[in-house]
Amino acid sequence: MATGSPPNMTPRPTGHPQDTAASPRKGMRPSVGMSTTSVHAGELRQKPGDSITDPIFCASTFTFASTADLLDYVEGRCEREEYGRYGSPNEKSVEGKLAALDNAESAVIYGSGMAAIVGLLMSKLNAGDEIVFFDQCYHRSREFCAKHLSRFGVVTRQVPTGDYGAMEAAINAKTKMLVSESPTNPHLTTVDLEQFVALAKAHEVETLIDATLATPYNIRPLDWGVDYVLHSATKYLGGHNDLLAGVICGSSEKLESIRALRGILGGISSPHSLYLLERGLKTFELRMQRHNENGQRLAEFLAGHPRVGTVYYPGLASHPTYSIARSQMRGFGGLITFEVLDANWKETARIVDAAQIPRIAPSLGGVESLIEQPLVMSYFSYSSADRQRFGIADNMIRYSCGIENGDDLIADLEQALQA
Repeated sequence: MATGSPPNMTPRPTGHPQDTAASPRKGMRPSVGMSTTSVHAGELRQKPGDSITDPIFCASTFTFASTADLLDYVEGRCEREEYGRYGSPNEKSVEGKLAALDNAESAVIYGSGMAAIVGLLMSKLNAGDEIVFFDQCYHRSREFCAKHLSRFGVVTRQVPTGDYGAMEAAINAKTKMLVSESPTNPHLTTVDLEQFVALAKAHEVETLIDATLATPYNIRPLDWGVDYVLHSATKYLGGHNDLLAGVICGSSEKLESIRALRGILGGISSPHSLYLLERGLKTFELRMQRHNENGQRLAEFLAGHPRVGTVYYPGLASHPTYSIARSQMRGFGGLITFEVLDANWKETARIVDAAQIPRIAPSLGGVESLIEQPLVMSYFSYSSADRQRFGIADNMIRYSCGIENGDDLIADLEQALQA
C-alpha cells in the first residue's frame, strides 16, 4: 500500500471571508475541508506497526545501518532522522498538519509559544536592527523584546495598536520587522492585515502576526501576504490544557534559518507533547465552532448586562475594529474581556471567585472555560501608571470560553455578577 500524506491536504473554504471573492488570493482553492485536513494532513497513510495513530517515538537519537547509510544522509540523498534536537517523526507529522491548516509551505514547532517568538526574532535580527510592535500584546512578548533583545543591541519601538501612521513614522533604515497580534490580548483588537502588509512592503520589511487568538480556523494571515504566523499551540490548537507548544508558519525558504537555529538553541517539543498536539488537532474544527459560538453568545449577554461596562469582543458591533474583523475573520473565538461597572479590584475579584464553571487560571483555548483578572494574574507587579498605559483596568475580567454548553456558561456568569 502506498504511503505519504493525502494529496493537496489543505482546507477547503467553508464560508470564510478570505476564501471568497474578497480574498487576496481568491484563485487558490484547496481540495478538502478543514476537519479532513486536521485529521489526515502530515501523516503517512500506512504507519509503523500498521497503527491508525502515529506512535510516540521516544528516541533521543536515530541509528544508521552502515557508514554508507550515514553518508547518504549527510550528502542529502535521503531524508530521515539523526538526532532528536534536529527533528523526529512525530515532529514532522505535526508540522505538516499545522502548515496545511495555515495554508503554509512549512512550519517549525517549538516547546512553547514563547520559545517560538524568541526563536524567530533571534534568527532574524542582528545588533543594530529595529522592530516595530503594536503595543497591545502578551506581556511576556513585550518583556522579551524590551528587556532582553535590547541587551543584544536590538531596538523595539512600540506604537498604539491600529495607528498605522505611527507605525510608519517609527520605521527607518534599521527596521527589519513589523510585529502584531490579531486579535490582540486582552483587548481583542483586530489588525487590518491588508494595510499592515502594504505598509511593510512599501518599506521592504518583514511581518509577523501572532494569530493565537484567531487560529487558522478564523483567519490565515499568510493568505494576506504576512511573512510569518505565530501560534501558541498550547491554546486552541492543542485544545485540552495538557501541553505546551508553539509554531511558526511561513515559506520553506524563510523558515530555513529559523529551523537551523532551533536545532542549536534546542527549544524543541517532546514526543509526548507532539502526540497530544496531533491528537488535539483531530477535533480542531469542531472545537472552534463551539468556541466561536460560546464566545459570541457570552459577549452579547455581557453587552446587555447592567453591571457590565465595556465588552471587548470583535464580534460585537460596539468593538472599534468590528468592521475589520467582519471582513477578515470567519468567527471571533472564545475569549472575551469585560469591565465591571463601578467596581474596584477586590469587588471584581469577588465576581471571579463566584463563578462556578470556569476555573481561575491563566491561558485560554482549552475545552474547559477559564476566568481571571489581568490585574492580578499578569500585571500585579506593574505600577499603576504602566497598567494604565497598557489598558489594564482594575475592574477588568478575561473570560476564555471552553466547549461547555453556552446556556450553562451564561447562567453561571449571571449568578456571579449578581453575587
